[in-house]
Amino acid sequence: MQAFTQLSGIAVPLDRANVDTDMIIPKQFLKSIKRSGFGPNLFDELRYLDEGQPDQDSTQRPINTDFVLNYPRYQGAKILLARQNFGCGSSREHAPWALLDFGVSCVIAPSFADIFYNNCFKNGILPITLLDEQMDQLFEDAQGQLGFELTVDLETGLITGGSAGDIAFSVDSFRRHCLLHGLDDIGLTLEKTSQIKRYEQKRQQQAPWLFV
Repeated sequence: MQAFTQLSGIAVPLDRANVDTDMIIPKQFLKSIKRSGFGPNLFDELRYLDEGQPDQDSTQRPINTDFVLNYPRYQGAKILLARQNFGCGSSREHAPWALLDFGVSCVIAPSFADIFYNNCFKNGILPITLLDEQMDQLFEDAQGQLGFELTVDLETGLITGGSAGDIAFSVDSFRRHCLLHGLDDIGLTLEKTSQIKRYEQKRQQQAPWLFV
């Protein structure tokens, strides 16, 4: 997993509450477990005017020009501004995969669904929770300023670039450590490789018949 330390980029405002995981990545695209290739189908039902199908060439599909992610001013966005209860619904890990594949590695919202929130950390996305009034100001900035960018610094716990000045945020120490060092569940386990090997050697001496 790629480490997250600091991120600077365009912030795109998705001004709707209760965005569920089926809206983030519709069910028909969940056939692959490769963690890649989902970006073109992020928010598929909102981004396109037709019904998307697996393995379809999305570059040939009619886009919804009224959807914010299709606005030219927000192309290349790395930070997603959202509203309450983002990521609710089913517990599909494909949702953070789709965000990452699209290019978004930070989501800022007043609240998140618990499973989606946890899945973000396990896949290298930083979800940040802010107060409603702080989110309102960021939305105003993103909607009113062409090319509006934010910088999110996980080491200092600060969001900079908004008109309201620096915004402090907090992440619990364990999740912060994992993101800063690029550690998913597998990475955390591999950190204990030497202890695991010592245990296996000791166990083989205690019960050699198990290793025949």
